[in-house]
Amino acid sequence: MNKIYIIGVGLIGGSMALDIKSINKQAKIFGIDTNASHLDEAIKLNIIDEKATYDDLEAADLVVLSIPVDKAVSELPKVLDRISDTTLVIDVGSTKYPVCKAIEQHEKRRNFLATHPIAGTEFSGPKAAIHSLFQKKTNIICEVEKTTFKLQEKALQLFSDLGMRIRYMNPEAHDKHIAYVSHLSHISSFMLGKTVIEKEKNERDIFDMAGSGFESTVRLAKSSPVMWTPIFKQNKDNVIETLDEYITNLKQFKAFMETDNFDEIFNEMQNTNHIKDILNGIQ
Repeated sequence: MNKIYIIGVGLIGGSMALDIKSINKQAKIFGIDTNASHLDEAIKLNIIDEKATYDDLEAADLVVLSIPVDKAVSELPKVLDRISDTTLVIDVGSTKYPVCKAIEQHEKRRNFLATHPIAGTEFSGPKAAIHSLFQKKTNIICEVEKTTFKLQEKALQLFSDLGMRIRYMNPEAHDKHIAYVSHLSHISSFMLGKTVIEKEKNERDIFDMAGSGFESTVRLAKSSPVMWTPIFKQNKDNVIETLDEYITNLKQFKAFMETDNFDEIFNEMQNTNHIKDILNGIQ
């Protein structure tokens, strides 16, 4: 795959472009973005080689759709309308059911592969793109059976070359599970940041007293609201379910504090320490 079109040249799309260029010297990377300055910046950073438009997509070997999930639902059908019969199209969004549903009846559904690389940082835009972002990261693939086999093979080879592990999941299960391990984490970080900012009116005090624990916990609060608001909207039901469970646990913890039940607090934390074994097992 030598002609690669990245729609949305930010962290994920840009990082994928960088790695594709490093493993395939014949690849030519084209960028499509509604933000013209992003394209200019991406060219200066040598992430893309040229600017392009949807009218150019017929020549593509691979199209990577890396835009906010609400935009992906409306833009993916337009992309499929313009590609050739041999083009592979992937998206990299954090919700999968809405985008899969949007093109389930499209005549070129077989050209599309729904993916979610579990990789990223709290930064956005072309300058956030980094080499080797996907090394040893998990890539969730949904509805693989609906993609033509030859394009499946091309996609899997690319993901292998980028260093990713593959998991297969249906879109509904993906959206439910990701609400727990990703979406809830971002909400917790945003709300921790909000709580501290509202309480500590003197911002200097926050920065002077913030240790590594606070910094790592609130890191995700620096993420783009433009990207995350549509994710929460699309995955609303699953996110609300996770919030209900999280709030129940917070209330229980508070009740233990109020009744001086520190033995139970110790037990809660000790039982939760098991998470380190789980995380070590998947690294």
